[in-house]
Amino acid sequence: MKFKFLIAALIAASATSAMADTFNIDPNHTYPSFEADHMGLSVWRGKFGKTTGTVQLDRAAKKGSLDIVIDAKSIDFGLEAMNTHARKPEMFNVEQFPQVTYKSSSLKFDGDKLVAVEGNLTLLGVTKPVTLNVSKFKCIMHPRLKREVCGADATAEFKRSDFGLNYGLPNFSPEVKLAIQVEAIKAE
Repeated sequence: MKFKFLIAALIAASATSAMADTFNIDPNHTYPSFEADHMGLSVWRGKFGKTTGTVQLDRAAKKGSLDIVIDAKSIDFGLEAMNTHARKPEMFNVEQFPQVTYKSSSLKFDGDKLVAVEGNLTLLGVTKPVTLNVSKFKCIMHPRLKREVCGADATAEFKRSDFGLNYGLPNFSPEVKLAIQVEAIKAE
């Protein structure tokens, strides 16, 4: 009897996990960008050019996960001198910390619409909770790829000093605004 119960539980568990779809981050359509104060004079904006990761999405259960890996060396301010400086130990220290990661702990829905992702950002080896607020989320059958593609725009704010990125403080504000445009292609 216990064996039948165990088999039934395993079948139910595998059926539940089979409901989640896997999507691979499209590195050609995903660009985390950020903006930060420059001595109160202007706002510097930059982005990361190389991002990978996966999304697990079970829309019926309103559950899933997000796992993003950003290549810290791909930082781009549009000015090579600034890019070179940002990669140095006093800022992003890309030799010691080549990746910035984000791993979700939960997805929040309002009806069928994804509105937020709660998770942990790891930057410079420090992990802190950061919530991504999702302003746009949509999935379509991509006309060229003939596969489902989901896209979103998400934003967050955090203090870079919480992660040990203290360069220029107090002359530069520690607040950072993060924006992520992301598209992910359903795995075959």
